[in-house]
Amino acid sequence: MSEQIQVKRELVTPGHYGCPGCGATVAMQQTLSVLGEDTIVVMTAGCWSSLIGIYPYTCITVPVVSVAFGATASVAAGIKAGLTIQGNDHTTVLAFAGDGGTFDIGFQPLSGVVERNDDILFICYDNEAYMNTGVQRSSATPFGAATTTSPAGKATAGQLSWKKNMPGIAVAHNIPYVATASPSYPFDMMEKIKKAVSIKGPSYIQVLSVCPTGWRCAPDLSVRMGRLAVETGVFPLYEVEYGQYKMSIETPTLRPLADYTKIQGRFRHLSEDQLKVIQSRVELEYNKLVEKAKKK
Repeated sequence: MSEQIQVKRELVTPGHYGCPGCGATVAMQQTLSVLGEDTIVVMTAGCWSSLIGIYPYTCITVPVVSVAFGATASVAAGIKAGLTIQGNDHTTVLAFAGDGGTFDIGFQPLSGVVERNDDILFICYDNEAYMNTGVQRSSATPFGAATTTSPAGKATAGQLSWKKNMPGIAVAHNIPYVATASPSYPFDMMEKIKKAVSIKGPSYIQVLSVCPTGWRCAPDLSVRMGRLAVETGVFPLYEVEYGQYKMSIETPTLRPLADYTKIQGRFRHLSEDQLKVIQSRVELEYNKLVEKAKKK
């Protein structure tokens, strides 16, 4: 790890209310280890607004502004504007939201912020459902996954739509930097955060946040689950800098999808034929990314 992303102390302390194996807590820890103390976190309703602690206690040792579900990006932009008026061009404003507060409820403000070219870092901790309120489906929920609002049974096979390509939507806004990351690959993730804040303008990073509770997997498999998501092509790691795609980890031969799905209860109902359909889609989307990265 480079000297620039080492810190003297942790900015996320022990004592949070996260579930065992929670990927979102590790994502925040790794993020703040890069950004440092000169950071303001804007946090929407979601897992992190619960696990941060009960007022007046908090497990985050930098300023945190908790906002309404859809307001993360717009509040972050407002704080950045206020800092700029004060002549402060050094404090990082981090918008930190789950997939519900990014893909769905927070989508319009995020689109507006990146369209206006506001200089904030937006990180989505993507656990692929509304986990904080009972594992309801979001537009980040993978096809076939069972949630409380997309149950698997005789009538349906769980989620019936494909996961929204949120990084692709961010790229379509022509912003300077877009990336995917995983706490299971900490150096890759921290280097991307470091790059994002070094670039003037809005940056969007989507972080796969393994949720053992909602994914119905063992808590001690959290890191392994993150790696399997990458190795199977379900969650490819890449970055897009000024429109140029670059694969962070390129796998010539993807692992079988079943290596990833078989240890998650949310996929246990899927038949072999259904898994083949999903496998084909994963390979198709992965190969599209590889081809984009080849274009200079």
